[in-house]
Amino acid sequence: MDWIGEIPDKWEILKLKFLFKDVSVKNKPDLELLSVTQDKGVIPRSMVESRMVMPTGNLESFKVICKGDFAISLRSFEGGLEYSEYEGIISPAYTVLKSQKEINDNYFKFLFKSKAFIAELQLSIVGIREGKNISYEELKYSYTPIPPLSEQQTIATFLDDKTAKIDQTIANKQTEIELLKERRQILIQKAVTKGLDDTVKLKDSGVDWIGEIPEHWEVRKLKSFCTAFGRIGFRGYTTADLVDEGDGAITISPSNIKETNMEFNSNSYLSWFKYNESPEIKIRENDILIVKTGSTYGKIGIVKNLPQKATINPQLLVLKKIQIKADYLYELLKSDIFQLQVERNVIGSTIPTISETKILGFSVLIPSSEEEINEISDYILNINEKIAKVITLKEQEIEKLKEYKTVLIDNVVTGKVKIN
Repeated sequence: MDWIGEIPDKWEILKLKFLFKDVSVKNKPDLELLSVTQDKGVIPRSMVESRMVMPTGNLESFKVICKGDFAISLRSFEGGLEYSEYEGIISPAYTVLKSQKEINDNYFKFLFKSKAFIAELQLSIVGIREGKNISYEELKYSYTPIPPLSEQQTIATFLDDKTAKIDQTIANKQTEIELLKERRQILIQKAVTKGLDDTVKLKDSGVDWIGEIPEHWEVRKLKSFCTAFGRIGFRGYTTADLVDEGDGAITISPSNIKETNMEFNSNSYLSWFKYNESPEIKIRENDILIVKTGSTYGKIGIVKNLPQKATINPQLLVLKKIQIKADYLYELLKSDIFQLQVERNVIGSTIPTISETKILGFSVLIPSSEEEINEISDYILNINEKIAKVITLKEQEIEKLKEYKTVLIDNVVTGKVKIN
């Protein structure tokens, strides 16, 4: 088998059907509802971090899965077979496989998640049943390497130890990245609320929740130095107005706004007629965007390197005619002082929203001179660049660790690396 290549002398090659059988038993009373995930295997729904819609109604069609069983999706195949550490029930969209030969479950847990095994299964499935459901009746003819039972245990113990250490190292680096982001936010927050000179005298801002500010700064309403525009209701659009790329303008949504920049890799496009119907919300470089409706209300973006003509969807507000440096205002609107006002004024629980009038009435801190604004902007740019470089290096280290983990598992479960 090409994907396996050479194996040690004492290993076997067997089809999956001689190792596992389909035991898709219907639901039994009082069993816990489990979820099938690609990163943690089959786990209780309470352990799933992302929000999931809980099934309602009759669960009789759900299937029983036990500890040591594997689950495979009938509808898609993006990963390997998922191992279950628990007993419970899973969606009928999965087939449950139980071993019918004495094996080490942990060895096969690693084998079935190895890159080589997944690639082999994906290749065979796409060629045979493209666009159809996955059937174990076809998967069971796939071959797999079988080490002696004692060696299966040795391999599983080795990989449990090594992958746990790799995962912990990755987690540590991810924690370091989060701390760097927090540090960046603290430095920027201080710069846009207190300035860069620690020796400057402070004065009472006159606003309780703002507190003291540099004596030469002032508190101003947002509307005093910019104008806001949103999509007017009667100029809204429906799905019929959405077109293919090239046939209209990008319609920017909250998903285009990322943590420190904007991305235009995945876009919706609005017809040229609807784009030209609302010239006041045509997007230009250095326009600032605020999410005013939806779960990400208060999210701030600044337009840089716009790839083509664009407008906004009804969830956004665009600030134009900005009379101070746009990069400074962008950081200012991301600060706690502005975001606190957003939290205090948002209404609606099902669909949170905040009005354009409220936003324009929010208070912000402004240094008295353009020179100081530019100085703070340059400082923030420098901080962002330095921390971004360190974060990028750590992200590259994480990717290398993930790659090393994948290669290690592939080599060990196929016998390319001997484990004593």
